[in-house]
Amino acid sequence: MAAKWEKTDTNEGALTFDIAPDKIKEGLDKAFDRVKKNLNVPGFRKGHVSRTVFNRMYGEAALYEDALNIVLPDAYEAAVKEAGIEPVDQPHVEVKSMEPNEAWTIEAKVTVKPEVKLGDYKDLTVKKQDRTVSDDDVAAELEKKREGQAELVLKEDGAAEKGDTVVIDYVGTVDGKEFDGGSAKNYSLELGSNSFIPGFEDQLIGHKADEDVTVKVTFPEDYQAKDLAGKEAEFATTIHEVKSKELPELDDDFAKDLDEDVDTLDELKAKLRKDLEEKKNQEADDALEEEAVGKAVDNATIDAIPQAMIDTEVDNQLNQYLGNMQQQGISPQMYYQLTGTSEDDLKKQFAKDAENRVKTNLVLEAVVAAENIQPTDEEVDAEINDLAGQYNMEASAVRKALTEDMLKHDIGVKAAVKVITDSAKEA
Repeated sequence: MAAKWEKTDTNEGALTFDIAPDKIKEGLDKAFDRVKKNLNVPGFRKGHVSRTVFNRMYGEAALYEDALNIVLPDAYEAAVKEAGIEPVDQPHVEVKSMEPNEAWTIEAKVTVKPEVKLGDYKDLTVKKQDRTVSDDDVAAELEKKREGQAELVLKEDGAAEKGDTVVIDYVGTVDGKEFDGGSAKNYSLELGSNSFIPGFEDQLIGHKADEDVTVKVTFPEDYQAKDLAGKEAEFATTIHEVKSKELPELDDDFAKDLDEDVDTLDELKAKLRKDLEEKKNQEADDALEEEAVGKAVDNATIDAIPQAMIDTEVDNQLNQYLGNMQQQGISPQMYYQLTGTSEDDLKKQFAKDAENRVKTNLVLEAVVAAENIQPTDEEVDAEINDLAGQYNMEASAVRKALTEDMLKHDIGVKAAVKVITDSAKEA
């Protein structure tokens, strides 16, 4: 096949190629086998008309469109490979010639990946990351654990303070009318948690059990329920109970109750310090990676990003996000209902950083090529096993779901990130 690629714009061009007569014949034979099943021709049982009779009655050209649809995908893929291009969108196909007993000539208008010219991507200078864990950090983490073990104790006659939990009934109205989701009974609310509309919790501070309070608030302008955004509301609220937190003593018993692997408070502190150090090191590594890769992207020169690549990235992010939701038992419809959003809203959210994500991936792919990174079969097997463990799947199922090219691409990109970050210098 003589495939010819001719650029017509920055990331677009025309791919012209021929489909050989022997491949056309295979396509015509398959097309005839499909068509004849539904043909009723006098003198023949349904589906048993001969090819000669069919050609005489309808002409072989009647099979051309079906035959082209059969042979085109493989022919296009072979032409793309021969031309050495990387399409990023479905081609617009135009038939240039389709003569009997001759090769068919096809022209496909194709959008391809933009060219990337790498700048500096090694030995980049990045901000030095703080990896130290102080005694104050350990004390704060210990206090957080202590707060998590706190018990709520009923205040018999005390007024609610910030940090207390109140058990309330409330009925919300806007312009004197109740609205969906605006009422509840026996709801436990921690004052100061900022889990309610701004201003709601503050107005319950200083009140006692069995008091009725009219809470007046204004919904934020960006409130997720658009019919309530910016509107003033009143909540008729009854306080049933006020509870305060009772914190446990910081002693060895507390340490053993919190973690069965320790016997003393000092051992717990040492374990918390180690956990915090691991977390801080990971955060520092992530920050270093983000800055170094970001600089490598900034240093590269990239032609304009095709819109098709941005759209694909948005769709990938959307599908991944909704897939994670479904793993938690939340369907897309349920998610949109709970959040008061839509698919378009999510797409707009992911579109904000889509172009930068595409650029980053293009630069990392260019580093893979520049460094001649070629993942081994052993690395592919290890990646499959990692994914199988991560998603609780059989390795065979992962291998079936992902092509070797996809796996090698991801492994190569990870290796490119390592090339950039391992050579980066903190200063």
